[in-house]
Amino acid sequence: MDQPVDAEPEQLAQEISEGASRDGRSIAVVESLTGGLVSSDLAAASGSSEWFRGGVVAYDRTTKHGVLGVPDGPVVAEPAVRAMAEKAAEMFGADVVVAVSGAGGPDPQDDQPPGTVWFAVSDHGKTDAWVKRFPGDPPDVLKATRIEALHTLREHTTSSHADG
Repeated sequence: MDQPVDAEPEQLAQEISEGASRDGRSIAVVESLTGGLVSSDLAAASGSSEWFRGGVVAYDRTTKHGVLGVPDGPVVAEPAVRAMAEKAAEMFGADVVVAVSGAGGPDPQDDQPPGTVWFAVSDHGKTDAWVKRFPGDPPDVLKATRIEALHTLREHTTSSHADG
């Protein structure tokens, strides 16, 4: 589902807070190219101390492989983000985790063109992953990635997902 990139991170984080608080869900984040932007958005939301378990910024591939158990191979790939999300869910004891890893540009990474971003969400042990290709310069890619990650968390903190 395509999300508008002009959505306000603060508003999305507040909606996540309301849903997580209402349903008693805990949230964590694993970020690579966004470098902590999503974690910062969540931490700034009112009531975050009740549901935000924390985040990991794993920018370097050795951190992804060593700390998060990402399998050998490319880190801008489905197996990498799945492993990142699942390991963080275990580390933080979180109900819902979103993970992002991508090629922000201007150069390709892992044979992926700039703007290629892999996402994964682990929700009560069920993990889904998908890829997006965002246009623009690195700041545009980071903004679009941040918004997509927040939209994903919002979708997973609505009542339709509350039962896991």
